[in-house]
Amino acid sequence: MHAALRLAEEAAAGAHELPFEPAVFGVLGFGGLVALLLVTYAFRSVGTRH
Repeated sequence: MHAALRLAEEAAAGAHELPFEPAVFGVLGFGGLVALLLVTYAFRSVGTRH
C-alpha cells in the first residue's frame, strides 16, 4: 500500500507543470482580447450604413 501511495504522489507531482511560463499565458490572453477588440471595433458602424 505504501508503494502505491508513493507512486501516486510522484505521478501527481509531475502533472502540475505548465508548458510555458505563467507570463506567456498572460501575454497570449491579452493579445487575444485585443484582437477581439479590434474585430469588434472594425464593425462599429455596420448598422448605420443602410
